[in-house]
Amino acid sequence: MRALRTQVRKNGARRWRMSVLSFSSAPPHGGELKNLMVDDAEERSRIVGGASTKVELNDRQSCDVELLINGGFSPLDGPMNEDVYNHVVDNMRLPESNLLFGLPVVFDTNDESVKPGDSVLMSYQGKDIAVLEVEDKYVPNKPKEVLECYRTSSLEHPGVQMVAMERGKYYLGGKIRGLDIPDRVFPCKSPAEVRDMLPSKDGKDVVAFQCRNPVHRAHYELFMRALDAPNVNKEGSVVLVHPTCGPTQADDIPGEVRYDTYEVLKEQLNDDTVQWAYLPYSMHMAGPREAIQHMMIRKNYGCTHFIIGRDMAGSKSCLSGEDFYGPYDAQDFAKEHAEELGIKTVPSLNLVYTAEHDYITADKAEELGVKPVKLSGTEFRRRLRAGEDIPEWFAFKSVVDVLRKAQG
Repeated sequence: MRALRTQVRKNGARRWRMSVLSFSSAPPHGGELKNLMVDDAEERSRIVGGASTKVELNDRQSCDVELLINGGFSPLDGPMNEDVYNHVVDNMRLPESNLLFGLPVVFDTNDESVKPGDSVLMSYQGKDIAVLEVEDKYVPNKPKEVLECYRTSSLEHPGVQMVAMERGKYYLGGKIRGLDIPDRVFPCKSPAEVRDMLPSKDGKDVVAFQCRNPVHRAHYELFMRALDAPNVNKEGSVVLVHPTCGPTQADDIPGEVRYDTYEVLKEQLNDDTVQWAYLPYSMHMAGPREAIQHMMIRKNYGCTHFIIGRDMAGSKSCLSGEDFYGPYDAQDFAKEHAEELGIKTVPSLNLVYTAEHDYITADKAEELGVKPVKLSGTEFRRRLRAGEDIPEWFAFKSVVDVLRKAQG
């Protein structure tokens, strides 16, 4: 059961409305789900007309702004001011409430003219998305930010490159007023909409599976077996496959192509225990702290459990190829904070394929004395490009067909 409440706040001569949803089952982070969308036409016209400047959002910013508007980043109601930013960087917590928060949510700019008190109209691909009431403008300590959040300041890390080389000189903090959501090839339901389709509203378990690549057979086996985890009540439970479709690493498959692979697989599986939704989130590859961010977001979307894979949100050096995080760093960090965060972890099984027993755990294969059959990612991509056969124990044919079509 949920209750809708509208709050009215004043900011100088401006008034704005913010809706929050409260849930008795699977509560969001901080207890209330924010909805920053302005529905009243007169109020929308007023805040757009009062904007002092206009900016075009880049792809990463559009994801952050959408998750602020729809409550995916609850309890935030805008990009962080300097005090909140510093507290999250240093402590992985919001000040005052002391709530866990994995990574800072910021809005960057190089515009020297923007100042506190300004209203910034944000557009994306020519469409007005939101207005930011600027309360703070500051120069962040980027070396400290990346060292604390990514555990490295090396430019060999893609997240560090993004902060150091893509983000602007200044960060702006303030309140967001939502006008619309970005037009995307992959339609992204809001947390409230996803919650409406999940059984967690009735007290049932929902296990979230996060991915940023096409779903292959091993992924499928992994998330289906997660429903059998000892801390999951299987009665009425479902898996939510919730891929991130925003910007990732430069060599990842484009979001539009990934979306097509998910849609064909959803149609092929046609399984009520597997629900699908898409997340407008920009990956940081921040390892352990990003695991906390993902768990917090999925909690806002109504999930009760989260599958933590090996080397989740991990990254390799662009020069040496060495890993920045250990294979279980994210799992261990997530388990350490799961109880306080209010979402349970389901560690991913180490599954292997065998000709004799299909997919089983690596320990079971060793016990039975059977040899796992392997196909490397490099070999998979080579076969994909060459049009050679790809075994269905490795990848679904429907997914392979989409990937080959995208290659032209």
